[in-house]
Formats: sequence, C-alpha cells, structure tokens
Amino acid sequence: MSGTGDDLAAGGLCAVHLPRSGRSLLAPPWGAEAAVETLEPELPRVGRFPAVQAGQPAIERLAPTSALLGYRGPTACAAAGITYRQLDYWARTGLLEPSVRSAYPAGAQRLYSFRDILMLKIVKRLLDAGVSLQNIRVAVNHLRSAEPADFAGLTLMCDGATVYECTSPQQVVDLLGGGQGMFGIAVGAVGRELEATLGRLHGERTDTGETMVGHDPADELAQRRNRAG
Repeated sequence: MSGTGDDLAAGGLCAVHLPRSGRSLLAPPWGAEAAVETLEPELPRVGRFPAVQAGQPAIERLAPTSALLGYRGPTACAAAGITYRQLDYWARTGLLEPSVRSAYPAGAQRLYSFRDILMLKIVKRLLDAGVSLQNIRVAVNHLRSAEPADFAGLTLMCDGATVYECTSPQQVVDLLGGGQGMFGIAVGAVGRELEATLGRLHGERTDTGETMVGHDPADELAQRRNRAG
C-alpha cells in the first residue's frame, strides 16, 4: 500500500488490544604577539572522523541509535521505505511527528531520531497489513510510552483489524493457535535492520549540527578493489 494511510481512516473501528505485561557525546591561548605564520589551520572534518595527523586518535564514531544523531526527512523516508508525501502527512496530522526537531519555525528542517524512524517503519508495515489508521494511532501512542529496551523482545501481531502486543514466544503461539491468519512484526529485528541501514546514510549531530556521513563497507571494499585494479 503506497498511500498516506488517510484512505483507511474511513474503515470500521476495531478494538486494539495492547496489554501492558510486566515490562516493563581549546582554542589555543594565542596572544596578540603570536606570529601569524605559526598558526596551523583547523583540521577539516571528513565523514564521521576528523582529518587527523599521524599518531592522533580519531573521534569515536556515533552509533545510529545515539541520541546525539538525528536524521532529516529524505533520510528517514529512505530508511523507513516510505514516500515524502507519507512522511509529511503523518507529521502534519500528528500521527508521528519528529521528536528531535519539527518543521516549526517555518523553514526549519525536520529531524527524526532513530526511534522515530523505527516507528515510521512499523506504521508502514501495519498499513501494508491492512490495519486501519485509527488503530495504528492507538498502537503508536502505546509504543511511544514503552522503554526502548522493551522493543528487543516485542512482537506485534495483527490480523488486519486488531493489533496485539506479545512480549513472549508463548503469547505468539497462543495467538497463532486460534487458527486465524496473523501478520507479525518482530520489533527488535526491525530495529537491527534499521540500525544497519542508517549506518550507511547521512545523519546530523544534534549538539553541533555537524553532518555525519554514513559508512558503507561495501562501497569501501569496491574502492579498494578499484585502486588495486
């Protein structure tokens, strides 16, 4: 399904069952008398690391999940597998707004966190499974209140109308035992997939605004092969 999801809003309302089950980142003191020719230019930043001299340590690479990293709209769309029209519609209607920076004041670039984009991927999958937008809103609001650590063992099961939260394999088995066709979303697995994807895309430091260029091991390997050839 490639629409924004608003076309599902007219669908029949179904109860969403989401039980909460026991879960639970020095300027040198140059004097006025310092000779200009002794000043060394500031080292430029390249990608996730600064250009450093031999023997100097590199700055630690930030993980895609870091709270110090945000992602702009086009990157969020690419990582979540949605269109910019969907992203914009969901933000404007309050379904899923960016938690790092909104589009206000006018002209500001939206900035999404890792968790925001994970939610975008889940919304997309629920829409594809035929879940109504009303029920997706309930599911999103519920998941927003969950701790990130809880996502690792969380599975969302849905039958196209109802969404169930399963925190154990036995709960999944019990649902499947009913004989009804079910669609499952292993939130932890989706998160790991997203982390690998965002590691190859550009991010932005939330404290300095610095652009952090993604690192794609496949591209690096190809460049080495080209140089060797």
